[in-house]
Amino acid sequence: MNKNLVIASIIGLLVIVAAAVFMNMPDNRTAGERVGDAVDTLPQGVDKAAEQLEDRTPAERLGDNIKEGAETTEQKAEDATDGNPAT
Repeated sequence: MNKNLVIASIIGLLVIVAAAVFMNMPDNRTAGERVGDAVDTLPQGVDKAAEQLEDRTPAERLGDNIKEGAETTEQKAEDATDGNPAT
């Protein structure tokens, strides 16, 4: 087998394992940080603010941020076209 291919495969495997470990790390935020995050999120609704008080993995928080970004982008697109995609 090609030496470079083996090294690249090992590095790729290490990156995948490191990403999996990071995404499943426990929530190490202090109570003050959780409350601060909840207060910052309060304008988005009480339910979203309450979610900030729970133990959540980085993967769960990342998923929420992606979903929020998609919703924001969709809203800006609707505002720009007045809800009519033909304009």
